[in-house]
Amino acid sequence: MKGILGRKLGMTQVFSEDGTVIPVTVIEAGPCVVLQKKDVAVDGYEAIQVGFADKKPNRATKAEQGHAKKADTAAKRFVREFRGVDLGTYEIGQQLRADVFAEGEVVDVIGTSKGKGYAGPVKRHNQARGPMAHGSKYHRGVGSLGAVAPNRVFKGQTMAGRMGGERTTVQNLVVVRVDADRNLLLIKGAIPGPKNSFVTVRSAKKAK
Repeated sequence: MKGILGRKLGMTQVFSEDGTVIPVTVIEAGPCVVLQKKDVAVDGYEAIQVGFADKKPNRATKAEQGHAKKADTAAKRFVREFRGVDLGTYEIGQQLRADVFAEGEVVDVIGTSKGKGYAGPVKRHNQARGPMAHGSKYHRGVGSLGAVAPNRVFKGQTMAGRMGGERTTVQNLVVVRVDADRNLLLIKGAIPGPKNSFVTVRSAKKAK
């Protein structure tokens, strides 16, 4: 398992050698700094803690500044952990760049989906609408909420509510191109979140 943090810059397209158009998302991947190494003896599990994008000193707490100082760096805006790594290959303060991945590798991308505000069940849960004739009086309503006997609505019912703004993982995306000089990853397909949002790129867990 390996991974890196980055920022989604937007989408574009590139051409393969045979002229096929490939839609790609451009990610500014790194440079990231290893802030901490966690092991079983102290923390109960093995992982590395990685930070991306410097935070202004006046916006960082003293705890964040002290934690980052151990790695001889500034406090970071985006901090995540990666488990299942070989701790011996990492050192505190080490920089991770886009070239941790190579072209053709399969990755998972984790981000926060775009918020869509308050949405009804047809949009939010893909429910079917009612008849659209004038006498129907039921078009985009919530539909059945379960049996009458319990006299209440069970938790988890697919109703209207706030949509989006959730942690979302898109699996098994292919790295099309790696620009190590500019720390860019071009990944085939779309990934969650708006432009300039933070994302996590890791080795695919369910790659075929």
